[in-house]
Amino acid sequence: MKLVIQIPCLNEEKSLPVTLKALPEQIDGIDEIEILIIDDGSKDKTVEVAKSLGVKSFVSFPKNKGLAKAFVAGLNKALEIGADIIVNTDADNQYNADDIKKLIEPILSNRADMVIGSRPVNEIKHFSFMKKVLQNLGSGVMRLVSSTSVKDAPSGFRAFSKAAAIQMNVFDNYTYTLETIIQAKAKGLTIENVDISVNPEMRKSRLFSNMFVYIRRSIFTMLRMFIVYRPFRFFTIIGSLFLFAGMLLGGRFLYFFIAGNGQGHVQSLILAAVLLLTGVQICLIAVLSELISINRKLLEDVQSRIKKADLKNKS
Repeated sequence: MKLVIQIPCLNEEKSLPVTLKALPEQIDGIDEIEILIIDDGSKDKTVEVAKSLGVKSFVSFPKNKGLAKAFVAGLNKALEIGADIIVNTDADNQYNADDIKKLIEPILSNRADMVIGSRPVNEIKHFSFMKKVLQNLGSGVMRLVSSTSVKDAPSGFRAFSKAAAIQMNVFDNYTYTLETIIQAKAKGLTIENVDISVNPEMRKSRLFSNMFVYIRRSIFTMLRMFIVYRPFRFFTIIGSLFLFAGMLLGGRFLYFFIAGNGQGHVQSLILAAVLLLTGVQICLIAVLSELISINRKLLEDVQSRIKKADLKNKS
């Protein structure tokens, strides 16, 4: 059983030694632990520092491509080097490395395909009050959208089984954290939460320039993923709103028409017709989008089979 711990890095020459030193060298149930560094276009000596500390596996981008691309590249490389379990952690030593044992236990026990480390958000001292509120709110919205029990949706401290990693496809260029939750649920993968602890802050987050940018991008990501993986439900809900509004206005017109005062409410009839037609069209889009979604699932199944075949040929 091989564990690969992947660490996306962008100019982490100062924090990386602390992070690497804290990683476990042995874990019960694991025969081999390998560290994988994903260099996301670093301009400092991140790679040189990692090599000097004994890291042998790397993925390097000539320029910065973002956390999501680095994450996907890490998964693919980890699979190539024979990973049975993949743990993703941050280079700034945010997460307590001792909790990796807890993180992979549900996978070792065959209880889960994907495990998310849940931080004690309300107890983290370097998180502002607003950040705590938004983190909790965001996780609540994600639970609603994804129909999961995820406690800490933005947490990047995660473990994936080999089977789950093969099925992961990240379309977002910003972050993978929200998308992989919705995707895992849609693919029938089992998600489990594990309570973890965090270390004191070493540097400020680079993922977003300010909280409002984070909120905007997170909302867009959740909405887009909901459309991709729940298209029928999404468009049916919208179509139903138009149909309901159209029927209300239509009923209003009929009421006045029966009362002998229909001529003064023709506008309601016209608007009702427009709303009903729009609702019907959106419901038709829901059916078409569901057919497209089925086709996408078939293509993803073919992709997973190809990945498995490639990995088998390389091993």
